[in-house]
Amino acid sequence: MGKEYNENGYTIQFVDGNSGDVICNYDDGAEYQGEWQDGKRHGIGTYTYPDGSKYVGEWKDDKKQGEGANIWSDAAKYEGQFKAGEYHGQGTYTYTDGTKYVGEWRNGKKHGEGTNIWSDGVKYIGQWKNGKYHGQGIYTHPDGTSYIGEFKYAKMDGHGTYIYPN
Repeated sequence: MGKEYNENGYTIQFVDGNSGDVICNYDDGAEYQGEWQDGKRHGIGTYTYPDGSKYVGEWKDDKKQGEGANIWSDAAKYEGQFKAGEYHGQGTYTYTDGTKYVGEWRNGKKHGEGTNIWSDGVKYIGQWKNGKYHGQGIYTHPDGTSYIGEFKYAKMDGHGTYIYPN
């Protein structure tokens, strides 16, 4: 093990030199293992929170950036792209109850094209805006009843068609 420093609420051990791979133990019980540059998490690394949740992936200037996965201690999981610490780009979020969203994200919210399948079998495929289905989409119930049309802030709004099973 290389040099060890204590500062600003954490202890950092350099695996080799003053940059590159580190093990950083925070006073709150969190730990970071990975690449380090100019005093920040930068490159590939794993951050483990005190409750056992973790982030595994890319970092830039101490923020989650690029490809990565958040895995919470309750088994919820996000896998996909990050920008400045937020879900941003393509990603999949699996909730603890089995609900799953696959699609686009912007600034930490579902935004763009995506599919959400709830644990009760209800499914929405279409456009999202600021975390709500908004725009053109298809909302399907487990019995096959569907609404195809326009939505505004998670409510049917505008032109649309209901389709009922035979």
